[in-house]
Amino acid sequence: MIIKYCLSFQRNIARNSSTASGYAEKRMQSYDYFPDIPNFALFSLSFVSFCLSLHESNIRTMQKYNVMLAAASMLLVGASCASHYQLASVDRSRLLIDRRYDATPDAAAATFIMPYRHEVDSVMRPVVGRVACYMAAKRPESQLSNLLADILLWCGPRFNEKPDFAVYNMGGIRAALAEGDVTLGDIVDMAPFENKICFLTLSGTKVLELFGQIAHRGGEAVSHGVEMVITKDGKLVSAKINGEPVAPARSYRVATLDYVAQGNDQMEAFKTRTNMVSPQGAENNVRFLIVDYFKDQTAHGIVVAPKVEGRIVVE
Repeated sequence: MIIKYCLSFQRNIARNSSTASGYAEKRMQSYDYFPDIPNFALFSLSFVSFCLSLHESNIRTMQKYNVMLAAASMLLVGASCASHYQLASVDRSRLLIDRRYDATPDAAAATFIMPYRHEVDSVMRPVVGRVACYMAAKRPESQLSNLLADILLWCGPRFNEKPDFAVYNMGGIRAALAEGDVTLGDIVDMAPFENKICFLTLSGTKVLELFGQIAHRGGEAVSHGVEMVITKDGKLVSAKINGEPVAPARSYRVATLDYVAQGNDQMEAFKTRTNMVSPQGAENNVRFLIVDYFKDQTAHGIVVAPKVEGRIVVE
């Protein structure tokens, strides 16, 4: 079949031009005869036909023609043997990586990282606080997600703000906290992004819209004082803030992350925000605010122990 293509292709070249230069001018037209052949194979075919044209035109010696034909054949064989792959599916799952793996470290890996360990540990290993139990973020509500939303609320007075509630996106919580000491490295693992705290105003109507979007996602991190009832299929049934039903005509001050305030993670109600304050100094990165919270609790002799308290209840 390949030889048939080559001869047909060569005859087409001969009709278009009686010289090698004529072939060069018409070679693109010849590609239309074989639309189902990969580009690389077409290149090889054209190269073979060019060799044949040289032979018929007697502008090259037979010896050079044979050499060129052999080279072209090798290119054509390479093209015909090439495999073409297409992605069929992707399977994924989450694997918890925690301190259990420290018991049996890989010797080769330990040797490789040894020169860098001291420098990194000097920054990441200082203890900033303690937690009473293992904590991981999960929907609709968890100890860790409750803690992070409460920390945003706790930060309000630092910025002369008094937010009614806070929202921290679950997608921004990238690691769990193990029971016991919490290091700076643990905080960086948990909150690795350059998100800044911000404060904004939403109308009561938009707060209900926001809570509906949170219900649709199966829950996000909300602060103490928020009480939501949602259905299994992601519908909002009721919502209260500080014991009172959300009033559509009221305005509410909200603490969140600048990323969330832009309406990301499908919380588009935030796009209608007004009066936003977003301190952009590096010290206002949320990870440093979390560190400050843990240091404050440690200074008061408190081991951090947040609770799951029914902030988001699924009927």
